Amino acid sequence: MEQQSSLIERFLRYVKIDTGSDEESASHPSTEKQHKLAELLVNELKELGLTVDYDDEHCYVYAYLPSNCEGDQAEDLGFIAHLDTSPAVSGKDVKPYIIRSFDGHDDILDPGEFPELKDHIGEDLIRTDGTTLLGADDKAGIAEIMEMLSYFKDNPDVSHRGIAVAFTPDEEIGNGTLFFDLDRFHAKQAYTVDGGKFGILEYECFNAAMATVEIKGRSVHTGSAKGLMINASLVANEFINLMPDDETPETTEGYEGFYYLDSIRSDCEHARMQFLIRDHDMERFEARKEFMKDAAFTINERYKNELCEISIEDQYPNMAMYLKDHMDLIERARKAVILAGGEPSSEPVRGGTDGAILSSRGLPCPNLPTGGYNYHSRYEYASIPEMQKSLDVLKYLAKLDD
Repeated sequence: MEQQSSLIERFLRYVKIDTGSDEESASHPSTEKQHKLAELLVNELKELGLTVDYDDEHCYVYAYLPSNCEGDQAEDLGFIAHLDTSPAVSGKDVKPYIIRSFDGHDDILDPGEFPELKDHIGEDLIRTDGTTLLGADDKAGIAEIMEMLSYFKDNPDVSHRGIAVAFTPDEEIGNGTLFFDLDRFHAKQAYTVDGGKFGILEYECFNAAMATVEIKGRSVHTGSAKGLMINASLVANEFINLMPDDETPETTEGYEGFYYLDSIRSDCEHARMQFLIRDHDMERFEARKEFMKDAAFTINERYKNELCEISIEDQYPNMAMYLKDHMDLIERARKAVILAGGEPSSEPVRGGTDGAILSSRGLPCPNLPTGGYNYHSRYEYASIPEMQKSLDVLKYLAKLDD
């Protein structure tokens, strides 16, 4: 068998560890199994000679590699990735498979369904057997950070700035920064390594909120229900019909916001729905929240009863407002992408990263690509050439300027 690069060997080792988070859990981390990968990384970081600080209660790994240059030094720089994988698809018993020189034909990956695959003809790709996700989100990022650190250990003559790293739990369920301790993280500026296609640099994301809608019905025997029964399931359907049907994830792109019915549980007496509210523009974002409150008011007016209650909780802000004064981080990343043989571009993130919350807390933190695709699905894959280039970007960013 052809020998794998150290980066790919490392990645394959990590994806075989199940780290799925659980959005129904009240624990932090939400799943104990995330500790398994965290503890492995703690040991590997120590072997690389880094100073390691492990929050074993909440499953945060912090580590620091001092600069190897005397005298005036560039500012320390941080790199952050998350331990967990999405609960949307199982990450248990991942069986990674390497496609050598992808020719456009594969039992799992079909360019007819995923046109982006046409850009990977001739590349080596990594996918699963189609029964689980792969875990490139974000174990590709973890592997690239760890391989960068290994590179500097093996090449002590290469000048580098002080490097802080952190690996966080529960990013996929929105709790990645819940117990992130800025005082334990050595850098004052950082990058999350949690993106996708190589070359795309992300410093804009949605403003995000979760709306919970509770509807109280009235159950009466169906034989004598006329004029008395209020079926909460049907009232929930009325609420959904008040929402614009052309402002959903499947009908929007780019900077277009949306409402997303994330879950619904209902019977005659009670219905509970959760909606995601997303928009890049703060004014439109606030208008969306008001629209949902008005929808609840409309239902109550229709039934002349306080059937519908709505609560809205902000989740994360658009990091663009916090990064506008730190665009030097983006310019440095663009230069690094060019040095790695790519063409840098920027796209608004139609989601969120740990970097959104961290930027709002004073740690400017744009997002870098990892070379992964089709996240949160059984069709997830990673491009080996793009992973190698993403690793090169990290090296260039950490090196001191010549």
